[in-house]
Amino acid sequence: MDVRRLGVVPYVDAWALQQRLAESRRAQAIPDTLLLLEHPHTYTIGRSGTRDHVFLSEDELAERKITCLEVDRGGDVTYHGPGQLVGYPILDLGGQPDVGRYLRNLEGALIDVLSDFGIAAGRLAGYTGVWIKDKKIAAIGVKVSQGITTHGFALNVTTDLSLFGHILPCGIPDKGVTSMALQLDRAPAMREVEDAVVSHFRGRVALPGMPAAHVA
Repeated sequence: MDVRRLGVVPYVDAWALQQRLAESRRAQAIPDTLLLLEHPHTYTIGRSGTRDHVFLSEDELAERKITCLEVDRGGDVTYHGPGQLVGYPILDLGGQPDVGRYLRNLEGALIDVLSDFGIAAGRLAGYTGVWIKDKKIAAIGVKVSQGITTHGFALNVTTDLSLFGHILPCGIPDKGVTSMALQLDRAPAMREVEDAVVSHFRGRVALPGMPAAHVA
């Protein structure tokens, strides 16, 4: 698997890169690939979302220098920004992809990452993502087209959580958000978090031909 650590990338540029890589992966021109990066301040609205879940006007967004985009991933509204580790897997899941298993394996990898840092996280029945009680620490929204994945996960590392206050995160009115820094009362190094993600991603995320022992 090819891992690309890209630093801070505007959302539209990363989206375009994903689309190019997905075409290359579909043509078997590249191996499975994981992009790790951060975005400038951005709100994205997924396929099941609505602009009504972003509470700022266009002028207010511009004043705060926040980009707001409708995108083709699953899910509702979420925030991306500095201090949040975003992962975009470009994977070939085969001709009959089990998207539910793929989502659970993404969650499992992130749960293991958090455990490495002494944070006890898990799943929440009925909801996608990774949770600490009723607060989401990692959001997941994906697209699978002809067996090829795009979009992915967003793990709050040192994220400014106040930016979630201007949206209805994931369209869920009665749940909160948290971050690794808040749980640890310190700021973990992003590079260390990236290293843990790479390690657990390789072991947890189901790919065609992966031994059953490695599947969540």
